[in-house]
Amino acid sequence: MRDLFQVIRLVTMEKKDILYTILFGFLSGIVAISLFAASGYLISKAALVPPLYTLTVLLALLKLCSIARALSRYAERFFSHRATFSILGNVRVSFFEKLEPLASGIFQKYRSGDLLSRIVGDVESLQNFFLRVFYPPIVFVLVFLSTIFFTSFYSVYVALSLLAGMILTGFIIPILFAIRQRDIEQGIQSERGELSTEVTEFFYGFRDLKIYQKLEEKERRLLQLSNLYIREQERKEGLTNFSQTLNTLVANCVSWAIVTLGAYQVVTGKLDGLYLAMLVMISLNVFEYSIPLAAFPVHFEDSRRAATRLFSVVEKNPPLKLELDSGMCNLGQGAIAIDIDKVSFSFSDHTRLVLNQVSLTLSAGSKTAIVGPSGSGKSTLLQLVMKMQNTDEGRILLNGTSIDMIEEESIWKSMNVILQENHFFYGTIKENLLLAKENATDDELKEVLVKVELDGYSLDQPVFEKGENLSGGEKQKLAIARTLLKRSRLWLLDEPTSSMDALTEQNVYRHLFKQAKDDTIVLISHRLTGLEQMDQIIVMDQGMVVESGSFTELMERRGYFYGMKQIEKSVLF
Repeated sequence: MRDLFQVIRLVTMEKKDILYTILFGFLSGIVAISLFAASGYLISKAALVPPLYTLTVLLALLKLCSIARALSRYAERFFSHRATFSILGNVRVSFFEKLEPLASGIFQKYRSGDLLSRIVGDVESLQNFFLRVFYPPIVFVLVFLSTIFFTSFYSVYVALSLLAGMILTGFIIPILFAIRQRDIEQGIQSERGELSTEVTEFFYGFRDLKIYQKLEEKERRLLQLSNLYIREQERKEGLTNFSQTLNTLVANCVSWAIVTLGAYQVVTGKLDGLYLAMLVMISLNVFEYSIPLAAFPVHFEDSRRAATRLFSVVEKNPPLKLELDSGMCNLGQGAIAIDIDKVSFSFSDHTRLVLNQVSLTLSAGSKTAIVGPSGSGKSTLLQLVMKMQNTDEGRILLNGTSIDMIEEESIWKSMNVILQENHFFYGTIKENLLLAKENATDDELKEVLVKVELDGYSLDQPVFEKGENLSGGEKQKLAIARTLLKRSRLWLLDEPTSSMDALTEQNVYRHLFKQAKDDTIVLISHRLTGLEQMDQIIVMDQGMVVESGSFTELMERRGYFYGMKQIEKSVLF
């Protein structure tokens, strides 16, 4: 329920539209009941052959009620739907503001298809919260109480019958079905999330499934999940239809009871027969406002589950950044020094330490290479420096200031980053380059393309989603071109040239080191060639620093790095 209260808070931001919706909904209900009441009275009155002017006045009143009902119903729909669209916008904005700080590490906890299901499906489910859950019960209670108050002037027994019908159709029946609805709705949300996840993986992994001849097996799995989801939906619809049928049955029973009571009171002289048809017509119409409440349990449970699934993503994963206060600071414009002091880290739900008591000192303007076998924690160390993860123990200092006291935007603005996987957006080469420097001229863009040996490509060359039409080497060249454009003072490079040939790699590094002459460079590499120009080489294994020093010092020491170098020589030569 706590998550649903967040939705209610976002709903109440649209106070003006909510008030107008309730007002016109109430007017629509009262005018509709007045229209039916006047019709019943007119029928009875006409049977007594009254003067013509009496019938004329009643007919004019009926026309006026008809026009008023149409206008009030239109206004209700207009304001309620406008409020719904605004509320959905508020939900999306609120969710994105909470999700954005977590984006760097969120995929370690949720699969992309599951996230897509929550962001799209669960938000769309909340559109029914205001239209079907929030204001209809308010309008229902106001209309019913006003009707009961009016009928009590003619017959207390009819008023009590309407009150009993209101309690049954508006509260007791919906509550009973709400209890049954919980288990069904839980199954639907679960099946929808799993189906969305599997469909996403099917499209992402279609090529591999085809290569390894597992396509039919995956298709059968998707068909199975689809059938389960359909069955859960059928159960949900069946329960909803049964609830509406029961509500209608109770409403008709109450109307028959009012006919019986009214007829008895007319016979006994306690009720003027002129008003019997009016009271019956009122009972037939007023229960139209209880029928939507039959679906109330469905939409309430759906909204509650959707809110829980949606906000659990951001509530159970506290943001990596602190709230901005007077203690937060920005990095300067110069080269950046990095101090890593006894840092330990492990991913959530994993007991194995990825980093274990790592301590490093990288002075401003230094050139450092970090080498070691796969899984030794090199890339994770860069993620911690980028503040994409929080350390379990120890601290990281940038220019002598704890990274926890520096705004993320300031950190990322001061970094040139190339990761093992770099994202490229659907568009053109120019549009992907302008991410790094939005005011760059075409000449600047062409210049960096020459430096990374992409001068054969035009700026209007299309780039598919995730750079699917680019080779591995071309993706790395384009990523390096973006960093050359950005011109920040801290370079964090994770295998930036692993897909390039030796000559291209040498040429790209020449331009990169020339531009970063006075900057701080941290290079992660499995290749040990060309590391002679680095000021310091850090050797890692199993999350720990096992050696550090210059290239010459490590070779003379004949330790871990020397052994790695000898293995590389035996493989390459």
